[in-house]
Amino acid sequence: MQNLTLLDGQKFQITIMRLCHQLIENHDDFSNSVILGIQPRGIYLANRIAYELQQILPDAKILNGNLDITFFRDDFRRRESPLVPNTTKIDFIIEGKKVILVDDVLWTGRTIRSAMDAMLAFGRPQKVELLVLVDRRFSRHLPIEPDYIGIQVDSINSQKVLVSWKETDQEDKVILLSEKD
Repeated sequence: MQNLTLLDGQKFQITIMRLCHQLIENHDDFSNSVILGIQPRGIYLANRIAYELQQILPDAKILNGNLDITFFRDDFRRRESPLVPNTTKIDFIIEGKKVILVDDVLWTGRTIRSAMDAMLAFGRPQKVELLVLVDRRFSRHLPIEPDYIGIQVDSINSQKVLVSWKETDQEDKVILLSEKD
């Protein structure tokens, strides 16, 4: 396999800060907005975004939660082994709020569709936006597009995008893996 580093080090942090400033442009003080990280890997980006927003806006109350989509996936009955769900942690009301769904990589759009179904169990938001660290363009199965993008990657199905987080993987990095010919 060949590895191509797409994002790491200071560029990784700058990308997160840019996303935070874009959110502030559209959500002001976050008084009517909430952030939902999609389990399992979107929560690391959501937590980082919420932390940085709190540093930039110390007087704001940034509501941040985790959303599990395990039993809302369209393929959960097709798996050979039983699925182990993650936890959902939403200790606030999303009814009438602007919800920012956060995931690390957007590929086919199926995870986001599942997240929207799961989110509706907690109320009807005023608006839903999507923030992703990596947008793998040209591979959608569903008509879903992000509102906020860290980086865009043109990749083929045989390639993989791996996001490492220092919270779990000891470093912040985005890698594109390609099989050797």
